[in-house]
Amino acid sequence: MDLSYTDEQKAFRQEAKAWLAEHVPTSRLASFDTEAGFEQHRQWERTLHTGNYGMVTWPTEYGGRGCDLIEWLIFEEEYYAADAPGRVSQNGIFLLAPTMMEYGTDEQKERYLPAMARGDEIWAQAWSEPGAGSDMAAIRCKAERNGDTYVINGQKIWSSRAVFADWCFGLFRTDTGAEKPHQGLSMILVPLSLSGVTVRPIRQLDGDPGFAEIFFDNVEVPAFNLLGPEHQGWGVAMATAGFERGLMLRSPARFQKTAERLVSLVRRRAGSVSAATRSAVVQAWMDAEAYCYSTYATASKLMAGGKVGPETSCNMFFWSELDKSMHRAAVSLCGAAAELEEDLDESLDAARWLDGYMFSLAGPIYAGSNEIQRNIISERVLGLPR
Repeated sequence: MDLSYTDEQKAFRQEAKAWLAEHVPTSRLASFDTEAGFEQHRQWERTLHTGNYGMVTWPTEYGGRGCDLIEWLIFEEEYYAADAPGRVSQNGIFLLAPTMMEYGTDEQKERYLPAMARGDEIWAQAWSEPGAGSDMAAIRCKAERNGDTYVINGQKIWSSRAVFADWCFGLFRTDTGAEKPHQGLSMILVPLSLSGVTVRPIRQLDGDPGFAEIFFDNVEVPAFNLLGPEHQGWGVAMATAGFERGLMLRSPARFQKTAERLVSLVRRRAGSVSAATRSAVVQAWMDAEAYCYSTYATASKLMAGGKVGPETSCNMFFWSELDKSMHRAAVSLCGAAAELEEDLDESLDAARWLDGYMFSLAGPIYAGSNEIQRNIISERVLGLPR
C-alpha cells in the first residue's frame, strides 16, 4: 500500500476543501431525529448535490463524480474536518445504493439513484422484526406475489430514519415453504406513503424518534420494486450488511475527528486529568489512526481487484467499541456538565459528548450485535469450531 497521494488526489482534496468551506452551514443543524432537523438535513443533501458531492464514488450519470475509494476517503477527511452535518441519507447512499449497483436493473438504477443523490428521497432500513433482530433468518413479514404486485403483511421494528423517511428497503418472506429459514426471502423497496403502511415512532434515550415500527396491512407494491432475484434476498442482504459493517458506512475520518476533539478536551483540562484517563485518550487516538490505515489498506485491496468477506465483522466490532470508549472518556472528562441536554445551551461542548455517547451505545447492536460479529470472526475468519 502506497501512502503517498498523487497530484490529482491532492488537487481533489483542495477542491473539496474549498467547496466545503464555502457551503457548510455556519451553525449546527437540528437533530435529524426531529421533523425540522430532518428537513434541514435533506436540504443539506440537496446542497451537496449541487457540487456533485452527494456520493463522490457514484458514476456521473447517477449524480456522482466517478471517484475511486481513495478519493472518497480524502473527501471524508475534508468533510469531517469542516464539521459538516451528519448524513440523513446514509441508509440510502451507503447501504442501499451499493447493493443496487450490484443487484439492481438499469431501470431501477435510473429510477432510484438520482433521486437519492438529490436528497429528494430519503431511505429507511426495514430489516429487524420483534422476533428477528440479529437473526434475520427468523423474518416472518410476508410478501405474497399477486401478478405484477406483492401484497405485504407484517411488522418491522427499529427502522432507522423511518419516522420522516420517504421509502424503506427490507427483507420479506416470499416463499413460506422454503426448506431452510434463510431461504425464501426477498429484498423489496416500499414507499412509506402507500395505503396500509403505518409508521409508529420509537423514542430513543434522548427522547427523539430516531427509530420506528412499521406495520404493513395488505400493502400492494409493484413487482418492479424487487431488488435482486426473488426468494434469494438473503444473499442480497448479506451484501448490504457487508457494506454496513465494512468500508463505507463509518469512514475513519469520523473517528479521527472525534479523537481530535477528545485530545483538545484533555488539553483544556490539563491539570485535572488522571493518568488512567490520559491513557484512555492516547489509546483512542492510536486506535482511530489504526482504523484509518486499515481502511486505506482495504480500499487499496478492492481497487486492485480484491474482495472483502467475513472480515468486515472485524471492522464493525473495532469501530463500534472505539466509538464507545472515546465517548466514555469524554463524558468522564466533562464531569457533571455532561449530564446537561444540548438544548439548554447549544454551545455546550459537554452536551455534544453526551449525545454522542448515547448514540455510541447502539454501535455494538445495529448491523448485527457484536456477539454475532464475534461468532462470525471465530468461525469464518479464524476457522474455529462452532
